[in-house]
This record gives sequence, structure tokens and C-alpha cells, in this order.
Amino acid sequence: MNIKHAHYMLTVLQEGSITAAAKKLYISQPSLSQMIKLVETNLGTPIFNRSTDPITLTYAGQKYIEAAKQILTINNNLQKEIDEINHEDHGTIRLGIPVQRAMQVLPLIVPPFKQKYPFVDLDIQEHGSATTESLVLEGSIDLACLNTYPKHEELEYIFVEPEELVLLTSKNSSIAKRIPAGTPIDISEAKDETFINIKTGHSVRNTQDRLFVQKDIQPKILFETISIEVAKRTAIACDAVMICPENYIDMSPELLPNCVTYPIKGIENNRNFYICHRKDRYLTKYMRDFITMLTEAEQTFTRSQEKLLKN
Repeated sequence: MNIKHAHYMLTVLQEGSITAAAKKLYISQPSLSQMIKLVETNLGTPIFNRSTDPITLTYAGQKYIEAAKQILTINNNLQKEIDEINHEDHGTIRLGIPVQRAMQVLPLIVPPFKQKYPFVDLDIQEHGSATTESLVLEGSIDLACLNTYPKHEELEYIFVEPEELVLLTSKNSSIAKRIPAGTPIDISEAKDETFINIKTGHSVRNTQDRLFVQKDIQPKILFETISIEVAKRTAIACDAVMICPENYIDMSPELLPNCVTYPIKGIENNRNFYICHRKDRYLTKYMRDFITMLTEAEQTFTRSQEKLLKN
């Protein structure tokens, strides 16, 4: 299989059309169509169903794409190994990370990392944990900072720190007047509260949706946002509630006098903060160092926050 052909075919699938893929690849549509026809002729069978929108794969196409991904991974790993041999201090890290986590982690890790590796570029891709997990699975990013639980055999999960989801609200909300702060609660206790939702694509939202289905509740939703920072501040201001990682609340100590939290019972899989990568992904020295530096920086930050809160 030609490496270039494999890359082009994957791009067609990802973009959903030959026209969009040609534009992304900076080649003409006729040239790309001719290349696809050549590959299909050599295989003796069509790869794409051109009658669908977006374009889809035939059964043979599914097998071709599976093989193409494996070949591109092998080629990418080989190239990284060669690059490390020749230039251990040059390269790029494609890092997937939720915005809220980026606010905490990047100011701690980027200065010392760039001092050690000034010629390594950081390609930061900010998405929720659920979206980021999909990107690392498909190989679009090298490393992922995730609030999740280990559930994919293809991924290596490197534990950084524990995390607990809590219900956050203001001290003036109706639930805060009924239940003492810190009391573990069933999510149904908040069925009459107004929620602020984190948008789909975040693991917090996935957990919340499962809890709502399990308890058969449909609370009123004030609005949805991609930002946990926006959600937690607005929830406190509006006497609303939200499901929030506890350590994200600790990042804003100025909010603590005005809020209360409740551990949530019945969460099926407890989340933690992990750095993840595909098991078949070759990690360069600067990637391995990045993981070590990030883990140490995050754990140091957490200890300092705990000490601050105690004082």
C-alpha cells in the first residue's frame, strides 16, 4: 500500500467528500479522483460508496482503511524513531486537553518544558475529555489530558491524580437550605433545581446524562456552556446547580465562601485525571519528559492548593 495513497484515502473519509478532501490536500479534485480510481482498480473493488453524503465505505473499503491506519501508524512511529536518533530536541507534540485543565496545567508546564526543549512545538487542541479521548484513539493527537476512567484497551492510562464529581451550588439555593454542605446525595435530591449543563463532548456531561436516565429525572436547564469556569461562576450567581469536578472548584478559592458542594452517590465509574496515549504510539524522549514534567507539576499544584485551603 502506498503511504501517500493511504493518507489521501483517509482524508477523503474524514472530510466526507472528494471535493473537501482535495481542498484540504491542496490538490485538484480530478487528480484525487484519478488516484482513488487507480487504487480501486488495483484492488479490484470500490472503496467508497459515492452515492451517500457524506461519502461512506464499502465493506472492502473498511478493510482497506483499517490497514491504512495501521500502516500510517507504523510509518509515523518509524519516522519519530529516526527523528529522535537524529534530532532528540526537535519535533512537535500534539496535545489534547480540556480548556479548564489547560488553564491550570499549561502555565506550570510550558515554561520549564520550552526551556529544556526550545525546538519542540506544542500543538494544543482544546476539547472536552470525551472528544479528546476520541481524537487520541484515532491517532489525531499524541498525548491527551483526560478526566475519565480506563475503558479502552488501545490506550495507555498514566494516572496523575484522583478526581471526584460533586454537585456545586450557592449557599442560597433551595437544596443548600435543605441539606447540610458536604452530605453525599443522590442526584434525585436536585431534581427540582435549575441546572447549568456542560455541553456534549465533556465527560462530565456524559456522567450527568447517565445519572438523569438512571433516576428518570428531567430538571430545568438554565443554559449550556463549553466552559466549566463559566458554569460554576454562573451557578453560584444564579442559585443554580451543576455537576463539577471538585478540584476545578479548588482552582477558584475566591468562590468557596459563596458555594457549597455535595458528593454524588451512584456514579458507576469514578473518574481520575490521566495522561493518555495509544499503546502503539512511539513516544519520543521529549514526549516522555513532557509526561513526567506535567505529572510532577500537577501533583505539586494539588498539594499546594490543599495546603492553602487548610490554612
